[in-house]
Amino acid sequence: MVMDQHLCPYGLKAKDLLSRQGYTVDDLWLTSREATDAFKAEHGVQTTPQTFIGGKRIGGYDDLRRYFSKPVTDPKATSYRPVIALFIVTALMALGVSQASYATPFTVRAAEWFIGFSMAILALLKLQNVENFATMFLNYDLLAKRWVPYSYIYPFAEGLSGLLMIAGVLAWLSVPLALFIGSVGAVSVFKAVYIDKRELKCACVGGASNVPLGFVSLTENLMMVAMAVWMGAMTLDLGA
Repeated sequence: MVMDQHLCPYGLKAKDLLSRQGYTVDDLWLTSREATDAFKAEHGVQTTPQTFIGGKRIGGYDDLRRYFSKPVTDPKATSYRPVIALFIVTALMALGVSQASYATPFTVRAAEWFIGFSMAILALLKLQNVENFATMFLNYDLLAKRWVPYSYIYPFAEGLSGLLMIAGVLAWLSVPLALFIGSVGAVSVFKAVYIDKRELKCACVGGASNVPLGFVSLTENLMMVAMAVWMGAMTLDLGA
């Protein structure tokens, strides 16, 4: 479909895939809603684009990928990819800031920044749609089940704690806050996954996530606890 206010992204992707496979593409545009509806009715299909090779209809973009034996992503399938990508980016951010600040990427402060950046970005993902996050969070968090407002407070508390840890200020606030939400979260996840054996999606990267509840969410909470304990110990050492 190529119209004044719409250019079909899947049509562009299908054309690109065919070109990369060595095909010469005869790109036939559907330039109006009437033409699109007529095309669908003629071929008995629900979507466009439709690819034909040698006069045989292959189908839509996903069908074309299957035709070339390429993987097709299931939007409902669980995946750790969002969290893996997040941790890789936050690790690189921490190393970059350490390099800029200390002329070396490998410092203790880089490890602290990594956890702080991770907490802040995880909070950001939750804050994109707090309502969806709260709904998913209520499936397993023990405190939120008893006091629903906690499910709305959590992303703000996580974000605030992460930002304070990045800045290295107000440890008297960030340390107990991270220790509290991390501990409650770790216990909640452990109970839901390893004791109750429930198969749930994790709210750790927001309410629309397909990340399975388990190791990743437990790691997120244990990271907060570890960071809180570390910063608390450092604060006590400096005070002594």
